[in-house]
Amino acid sequence: MIQLDEIQKRLLMEVADLHKVPEGAYNIRSNGEAAGRQSTANIEITPKEGGSGLEIRIKPGTKKESVHIPVVMTKSGLTEVVYNDFFIGEGADVIIVAGCGIDNCGPKDSEHDGIDRFYICKGARIKYAEKHYGSGTGTGKRILNPGTEVYMEEDSYAEMEMVQIKGVDDTVRTTTAELAAGAKLVVRERLMTHGEQTAISTYVVNLNGEGSSADVVSRSVARDHSYQKFDAKLLGNAACNGHTECDSIIMDQGRILAVPGLEANNVDAALVHEAAIGKIAGDQIIKLMTQGLTEQEAEEQIINGFLK
Repeated sequence: MIQLDEIQKRLLMEVADLHKVPEGAYNIRSNGEAAGRQSTANIEITPKEGGSGLEIRIKPGTKKESVHIPVVMTKSGLTEVVYNDFFIGEGADVIIVAGCGIDNCGPKDSEHDGIDRFYICKGARIKYAEKHYGSGTGTGKRILNPGTEVYMEEDSYAEMEMVQIKGVDDTVRTTTAELAAGAKLVVRERLMTHGEQTAISTYVVNLNGEGSSADVVSRSVARDHSYQKFDAKLLGNAACNGHTECDSIIMDQGRILAVPGLEANNVDAALVHEAAIGKIAGDQIIKLMTQGLTEQEAEEQIINGFLK
């Protein structure tokens, strides 16, 4: 494990809640290089041959273990593309913590494009957490473009938490999923943009097997002159259940576009989409101000509760 400076340590805390080297399997990437790596008896992490990225192999039946793969960047002008492949063995049940933090104090853009592919075997379960964070006083942008591909075998389960709350100037998030019979996908996206930031989220979920299901929910806040687009498409190719939801707060001169997409290719495909975009209700602010908060404090409390 190489020595990290205080900024890198702060980024690790922001994106992965790490105050020290984690127990279990981990790979910490700093400024384009491996800062530390550890495998366990059940989780093997190896560099990808002939390219940038990792292969993470989790043995069948592995229970109550975790793997951390955070990325931190503090060099202005650094751009990288990383491909990580996860192979989750049959019957495993694990937690995967990812995320990227960029601190850019220079004039050049810094960018991390992370492509994560999950191959989830029959009956396996994962809980995946991905948090993005940006900071720094430089004029260069902090750019994050995550790509997620999920391939789910029969009766598998994936719960994915996608969080981006502060400091990322531009992001394009693309998530695709293929679900076999009995597979279940749950996605919870939380997003806040401010300033001139742009965030685009695209989800395409193919419900291919009988009894498969997907629940994709986004909660977001657009402030200042920022722009957001939430584009979610469910394709019901069998007797299945699918639900997408976009619930957004718009403030100042922010802009939000919600694009629902439901495609039923089977008579027993049950698909639902919900979308709501609106400002903070005045009576909520007044109620909190009567309890001694300023208007700004009331807004912040409402937003924090909304994005939990």
